[in-house]
This record gives sequence, structure tokens and C-alpha cells, in this order.
Amino acid sequence: MKHMSRWTLAALLAAVLPLAGCSKQVVAHQADHPSTVEAIPGSDLKKVTLTEKAAQRLDLATAQIGEQDGQKVVPYSSLIYDFQGKTWVYTSVGPRTFVRHQVEIDKIIGDRVLLKSGPAAGTVVATVAVAQLYGTEFAVGH
Repeated sequence: MKHMSRWTLAALLAAVLPLAGCSKQVVAHQADHPSTVEAIPGSDLKKVTLTEKAAQRLDLATAQIGEQDGQKVVPYSSLIYDFQGKTWVYTSVGPRTFVRHQVEIDKIIGDRVLLKSGPAAGTVVATVAVAQLYGTEFAVGH
């Protein structure tokens, strides 16, 4: 019976010991992660925050929502379309931190978009790396 117990113990150790190093690898991976995503209470939206290094790698750029003849204007590059065909921009709510905001397009003129509705003029929106923010929010590729 003791012989059987030793083999059981050996099998258990063989199964568990390789996992001992996994926790350190997972912690290191989380610490090196290029972004954090936080749920916004009472909303289906999430707040996406990039590390400084991630923002540099993506060449993240922003612009303010402008105004033309009383209508809000955004660069075309700030738009993202979801799977239902709704149109969004990522508004800046802090350093390298963005929240998706739905917009309604009136018309597109070249690389400018006139909005029927959306965030207020002066709001900062992402203009480069918008698709990457969207992918990060929805954990695409994770």
C-alpha cells in the first residue's frame, strides 16, 4: 500500500510542479500588457487605457471636434463602424484613455465628416489607432 502511495504522490508532483512557474509568467504578462479595459457601470461601454509605450507604438493621434456653420466636424479617420452599422468615435477622457461615443453622420466631404449628433465641439477624439482601440475594447485577438 505504501508503494502505491509513493507512486500517487510522484504522479501528483509531476502534474503540479510544472504549474508552479505559470503564476509568475501570468503576472509578468499582465504587468506588461499594453492596455487596460474597464467596464463603465450602467453602460455597455468600456474605458480603454493604453500604456505610454502602446500609444507610441500605435502612433496614437487625436484632434478636437470642430465646428463649421453650427455643425460638428470630425476627421474621417476618427470614425469606426460596428457590426450593426452604427458609427462611433473614441473620445478622450484622460491621458491615453478613451471611451466609445456614438455619432450620427450628416454628410462626408473628403476627409471631413459633418455630424448630426455626437460629442460637443472641442471634445478630443482619437484620429489614429481607432481600429486598435475598438479591438482592444472587444478583446479581439485575445
